[in-house]
Amino acid sequence: MTALATSGSGHSSRYWDCGKPSCAWSGKASVSAAVRTCDKNDNPLSDPNTKSGCDGGTAFACTNNSPWAVNDNLAYGFAATAINSGTESSWCCACSVPPTRGDLMVPGGGVGIFDGCTPEFGGVPGDRYGGVASRDQCGQMPAKRQAGCFWRFDWFLNADNPDFDFQLVK
Repeated sequence: MTALATSGSGHSSRYWDCGKPSCAWSGKASVSAAVRTCDKNDNPLSDPNTKSGCDGGTAFACTNNSPWAVNDNLAYGFAATAINSGTESSWCCACSVPPTRGDLMVPGGGVGIFDGCTPEFGGVPGDRYGGVASRDQCGQMPAKRQAGCFWRFDWFLNADNPDFDFQLVK
């Protein structure tokens, strides 16, 4: 494994393309298990080699990849990112983002380049890049994705692509 920068700063954006996360592929990195994927009904899939819904397959991001708040000051979520001096194996990502940039996985964040939401749900509201424009539009999301969309407006206070500081954790 390549040594990575242990901390730094970057710039964020948001997306939710409904597709299989990069770290869900078997053998992507030295981990005990790949990121779980789900079928279009949010049932976990057992085969990490199932093709992504963004590429005509049946593997999609599971609802539990949505961000969640622990309290008013702490929330967790996932991001597609690249880290300077690392490799895909060390940060487990095949991203279309430059180093020190993070695409936060937020339902309603926009599908971006890839669109697995149309085969999974028949489409989602909002712009391709940027996603929904208001909390009210989250109510037009598929029911299982609404809580993650509401998180953006309720906890994240609709922050629009903020800068961030990061620290590598193991």
